[in-house]
Amino acid sequence: MRYRLAFAMGITCLLMTAIRAAIAEVNPPVSVSRIREALGVTHVDGKYCLSRKPFLLEGADAISELGVQVIKLYLTLSDEEPAPQKYPFHTDWGSYRTLEEMADSEPFREVFQSRFRVFVLTVYRPGVSGGYWLNGISPEQEQDEQDAIYRLASHLMQTYRGSGKTFVFQNWEGDWAVRGHFDPNKPPTPQALQAMARWLSARQRGVERARHDHPQSDVRVYHAVEVNLLRPTIESQIPSTLTHVVPRVRPDLVSYSAWDTQSDPGLFRKSLDFIARHTPDAPPFGDKNVYIGEFGLPENEHSRDEVVRVISEVVSIGVDWGCPWVIYWQVYCNEARHLPVRGPEDVRGLWLLRPDGTRAWAWEVLEGMLRGTQPRSR
Repeated sequence: MRYRLAFAMGITCLLMTAIRAAIAEVNPPVSVSRIREALGVTHVDGKYCLSRKPFLLEGADAISELGVQVIKLYLTLSDEEPAPQKYPFHTDWGSYRTLEEMADSEPFREVFQSRFRVFVLTVYRPGVSGGYWLNGISPEQEQDEQDAIYRLASHLMQTYRGSGKTFVFQNWEGDWAVRGHFDPNKPPTPQALQAMARWLSARQRGVERARHDHPQSDVRVYHAVEVNLLRPTIESQIPSTLTHVVPRVRPDLVSYSAWDTQSDPGLFRKSLDFIARHTPDAPPFGDKNVYIGEFGLPENEHSRDEVVRVISEVVSIGVDWGCPWVIYWQVYCNEARHLPVRGPEDVRGLWLLRPDGTRAWAWEVLEGMLRGTQPRSR
């Protein structure tokens, strides 16, 4: 009897060890210092505010209070969504002809001078729509694109020289943009993929020119291509921004807007490997030049346990895999069910702070991870 009991206990211990190993593989332990380096939060187009501060600064202050050093913003003057429309509350925006003028506006300048270490910027130049290249792009337009990006990068490298800050320019969700619609199963045209590659290559050349012309600056500026649909490519080999654009552009980084795989830990990790295989290595990131540009879960549509699980898994897996940054979407929810927003029920719940000023479940999760603890599921 004693031997059978010992044998059963031994089997149980082996099973528990295997279970713990499987859990660790899906949601691995990662150092708090790496989480503090990598974790970021987006602030753009929130549908409510909580103070009388200029809205750009209000959101940035809230993110800083959480304790992260990476912030994602929209620095754009495209025809359909200029930055002043993305940060409308309590701000007297001026008129801006260039991206560097917008970057030098008082609200952006104050954020850039703050404690944040890394600024990921969705950037579109003035005078055109975000997808103006979809049906083709001329050599003149390519040059205009390159020049606009070059001037912005040069401005930042000169203005913030001595700060050691990092700026990353990126596009928004390339797989939607290259389609011109939101049907994931309808592939983009070869013409659109080629035009996108030319557009993004011009932006890459603009950043490289600025780095070449300002070698003494300690401000680092990089260019990223954002992808967002991996399931159709992994499962059905549908052409994508990753497979048909990124290898032509050879960007510094690829941003993954991870909504399509974030809830499946195994597929999410597989997706990071898949992106890395199709992304040419680039210094100083080497073969880990992939970051998470968006992830999150709407609190009003999911349970607390789901929110805790998905957010903690994405951060843990992303940091363990080697992503330089993992950026949560976002500080104030940008998806309204009703306007004006009067309470939490009027938005989907992609937030850190609710419209009533209370801290969301995501705040609890991220704050806990920054401190080395996590809230328990209830």
